[in-house]
Amino acid sequence: MVSLRATLLAVGLAATQVLAFSGDMTYYTPGLGACGKTNTQADHIVAVSPAQYGNDANPNKAKVCGRKIKISYGGKSATATVTDKCPECLSGSIDVSPSVFKELAPLAKGRVKVTWNYV
Repeated sequence: MVSLRATLLAVGLAATQVLAFSGDMTYYTPGLGACGKTNTQADHIVAVSPAQYGNDANPNKAKVCGRKIKISYGGKSATATVTDKCPECLSGSIDVSPSVFKELAPLAKGRVKVTWNYV
């Protein structure tokens, strides 16, 4: 017999994985991020809005740090790792490294509407 705890855990994980966000995607020049790691333009990284980042006492240890997201735009998708917080981003909007942006759209676009979810 399957335990109630195992069932609730499975349902919780499934719900987390299907929760999709939508918003603007822009790009920035990475450096030392809020998660305490230094990255470059070539790294596949993302900065999430304060609403998604949270308010951990130590931002370097935020629960979102190191999580991967799948970003979708125009029939394409890319994966990036959360390493930073985007203070100017509205809930659901993200700021990505140029390497991620270029996988989905030309840099000249500058800002596009995307959907994304945690993987």
